[in-house]
Amino acid sequence: MSGAGKKVADVAFMAKMLVSDEARKEFSSLRRAFDEVNSTLQTKFSQEPEPIDWEYYRKGLGSRIVDSYKEYYDSVQIPKFVDKTIPEYKPKFDAQLVELKEAEQKSLKESERLEKEIADVQELKKKLSTMTADEYFEKHPELKQKFDDEIRNDYWGY
Repeated sequence: MSGAGKKVADVAFMAKMLVSDEARKEFSSLRRAFDEVNSTLQTKFSQEPEPIDWEYYRKGLGSRIVDSYKEYYDSVQIPKFVDKTIPEYKPKFDAQLVELKEAEQKSLKESERLEKEIADVQELKKKLSTMTADEYFEKHPELKQKFDDEIRNDYWGY
């Protein structure tokens, strides 16, 4: 993905991470404010100003005063904005984005593992009252081995 598609995907990812309704409202409000500022910057401030029709003003005000204003206007030099911040921080941001996506994948895998473990515990909880020791040890052979070793070594936990 690139450009606007990537931004939309990143925003959608961020929105998924929010859990409370209040956080979603705050994020939505922040997103709207960002879009408004970004739109203003992209349209209003990135355009060249419209050229001044000096002849129109000469007809109404006279050439001496208009020439004086034109001279001052032409002498004003507005420096072009050179962004030094984005090139400096973009690689750091991209690296953090990669780390974030890796952490997301790890988190999803861990969530799946935990959900499976929760399902197993809930199943065990349902069967616990009717389960025999053999059925339990069938699911947990390492515990059976531990108990067998304790019995064999005459160790009763005290």
